Amino acid sequence: MRGFGNFNIGIYVVVFSLLFSCSQGMKSQRFFVGKFTDEGQMGLQVLDLNPRNGTINFISEADAGPNPTYFCFSGDKGIIYAANEVMDFQGLHGGGITSLKYNPKTGTAEKIHEFPIPNGSPCYIALSPEKKHLLLANYSGSSVTVVKLDEEGIPVEITDSISFTGPDGKVSHPHMISFDPAGRRAYLTDLGLDRIVIYDFDNATGRLKEKPGGIVSLEEGSGPRHFVFSADGSMMYVINELNSSISVFQVDDAGGLTALQTLTTLRADFSGISYSADIHLSKNNNFLYGSNRGENTIVTFRINSDGLLNLAGHTNCGGDWPRNFALSPSGKYILVGNQISGNISIFSIDEKTGLPAWPLADFSVGAPACIKFQQ
Repeated sequence: MRGFGNFNIGIYVVVFSLLFSCSQGMKSQRFFVGKFTDEGQMGLQVLDLNPRNGTINFISEADAGPNPTYFCFSGDKGIIYAANEVMDFQGLHGGGITSLKYNPKTGTAEKIHEFPIPNGSPCYIALSPEKKHLLLANYSGSSVTVVKLDEEGIPVEITDSISFTGPDGKVSHPHMISFDPAGRRAYLTDLGLDRIVIYDFDNATGRLKEKPGGIVSLEEGSGPRHFVFSADGSMMYVINELNSSISVFQVDDAGGLTALQTLTTLRADFSGISYSADIHLSKNNNFLYGSNRGENTIVTFRINSDGLLNLAGHTNCGGDWPRNFALSPSGKYILVGNQISGNISIFSIDEKTGLPAWPLADFSVGAPACIKFQQ
């Protein structure tokens, strides 16, 4: 009888552990949405994704300044840095950074600081690996800017600003600047000049230094926009806005890029106007996703063992103009922000094929520009 009792106790322990694990896995997943705004509108929403059924619950909204179209997190300081994509900020010519203090207990964010970016109009913002600087790509300003943070994580000083000019009247349009997974180098995509620029970053001075041979040219008219790296940093995938394609590069030990493959993101029978936008890897790194504004699809590629891509399929985006999307932390869902139709479509992801299934739910949000889950 003693052994039987111990057996029962063992069963109870296992069942309790399983239930606890499931309850932990069923916790709501917090995410944030930055939006294009009209005067007086709140530009940042705090939302929860229900991991059981893929529905969204509204938590709060906050003033993140005008057009907070991209943002990043401070990490341990609980600050959200929003890039204000405008050319008039606080009465000055240029854009800005709006800093918000986030309270995870209440799910609210409060504006605590504004910092102007002269001649800026930033469309992308990234935190440096040492968490002491912000790097911004200024689309309309044809420049990149580096901003120093103080000990409290507040922007205090511009430490570097680089402006670009193109040949034959071409206009530079920097669209993204971010680091490789190891944090050794910064990469910039210039949509207007069809190129990627590779930099070393000096953490002490907050300055960028272009690497020798650090300019990588892409096909004319391709318009490189956003990029992601493989988990080990050996491959780089770039989505090209203007010719709707994805380019695959091998990354060498010095950070240099070698072009390996370029594939269209569009269906073979599509003949309309379309512009690619966002790009992300699946959680298991087996699939690559891109969004097409115009064709209004999410394209899925299977990643081979050599890092090259094979088309897996296309899924309608559930709205109009999928500017941005995000994968849930579990990798089970993909949330697509459709700018023109003003909604977020939630898809479940087929584990075997990697393809998003038809939308499980839909959430009205205004004009979404950036979706990110809490880090």
